[in-house]
Amino acid sequence: MDIVLERFGFGRDSTLGELRVDGLFLCYTLEDERRTVKVQGETCIPVGRYPVRLRIEGGLHEKYRARFPNLHRGMLWVQNVPGFQWIYLHIGNDETETDGCPLVGRVPVILPDGEFKVASSTEAYLILYGRVSGAMAEGDAVTLEIRERGPQ
Repeated sequence: MDIVLERFGFGRDSTLGELRVDGLFLCYTLEDERRTVKVQGETCIPVGRYPVRLRIEGGLHEKYRARFPNLHRGMLWVQNVPGFQWIYLHIGNDETETDGCPLVGRVPVILPDGEFKVASSTEAYLILYGRVSGAMAEGDAVTLEIRERGPQ
């Protein structure tokens, strides 16, 4: 399974993107801003291609397992990101909730100051999680490719 996150909106503190699964639009994404030098919890992950696996340890895993007991099999863990650790695709609405991770949402929100948020995050996550974890359960390898369009 191929997941592509293509960034297109670049604010001072936030980055908006689209997420496609096997070529089909699924939802929007929200990340921290781009930086040339990484700042812990305040920088989006670099453009590139990364394997995604399930992680069944950690506090976020326990939180999601309690919240979604009939669905959750582990966090969608983006691996091998240079300079980053414990990057997940997860629920959230604004850049204060990313800590470097891509958040997913069904509705993009452009704020008056030019920053971004996403809404209907849980709905987007449940759709994404069902597809990705289902593919993994069938033995499919999953990759996340990060791309950018617009001003570089």
